[in-house]
Amino acid sequence: MTVRSRIIGCGSYLPSNVLTNEELAKRVDTSDEWIVTRTGIRQRHIAADGEMTSDLAVAAATQAMEHAGVTAADIDMIIVATATPDNTFPATATKVQNRLGVVGFAFDIQAVCSGFVYALTTADMYIRNGQVKTVLIIGAETFSRILDWQDRRTCVLFGDGAGAVVVQAVEGQGTIEDQGILASRLHSDGGKYNLLYVDGGPSSTQTVGHLQMEGKEVFRHAVTNLAGVIREVLADTGLEPADIDWLVPHQANRRILDSTARKFGISEDKVVITVDRHANTSAASIPLALTEAVHDGRIKRGDIVILEAMGGGFTWGASLIRW
Repeated sequence: MTVRSRIIGCGSYLPSNVLTNEELAKRVDTSDEWIVTRTGIRQRHIAADGEMTSDLAVAAATQAMEHAGVTAADIDMIIVATATPDNTFPATATKVQNRLGVVGFAFDIQAVCSGFVYALTTADMYIRNGQVKTVLIIGAETFSRILDWQDRRTCVLFGDGAGAVVVQAVEGQGTIEDQGILASRLHSDGGKYNLLYVDGGPSSTQTVGHLQMEGKEVFRHAVTNLAGVIREVLADTGLEPADIDWLVPHQANRRILDSTARKFGISEDKVVITVDRHANTSAASIPLALTEAVHDGRIKRGDIVILEAMGGGFTWGASLIRW
């Protein structure tokens, strides 16, 4: 028998404050047409004053646990993927752990937009090594706190939110017919650091800083890197692009989503798209999109699902799952 990591529940949370393109155009030199044409984004959710990343994470986690039918006593480990923690330390995951009443252990992962895939892969390793049985994984971000709201190149792109999944050990036969995570690949390239970064931090400026991005270069690398890592997880399992039932990508830019899908001949109706309503929520974007597609019935048990993302670092990765 082979131990697999199976997602048994999903949850999400979006702040109630919705900022549309039209409203944003009153603050900065932009327009709805300009934003939609270049990104596909029409609106984003913004955390309220005093609403922290941990608050978003707890709300998403609570829904995921309810959906999975588990309690705090069942959770062995919590991983929070975030680039916008409540504090420099301790880990936001420990605050979430305390509020949920979980006794196990908890830590954060920082891989920016790839954070959820990194966290999912890490949880899979713990489960397959027999160290834990049930893991709560959360992607949560308040990117609105690190944006320069006078910079139209960046402030139009991002939003706040959280998504969560509960992953549990199950027995499989060691074949691609097993339910659970079948393959994962992770990559990073620190040489591209200056193309997408935040210009602040405790040991550099002693400030939080603002997000800086070279959009055209990020786009170019994203399409290439994401296509490459999808090929890798397909090759690891012997599956073909035609076997993919659902592509759940990081929701960065509609043009990146479309370009990646075209490279594999994946039709638009097989791509889960939320970027128009959520904008880029970094580590939260994949679990937010996944939760929507699971809860509305699009993703069904037995489906082949690929999750993929690229973020600052650069970091990128993909997971291939039989739902």
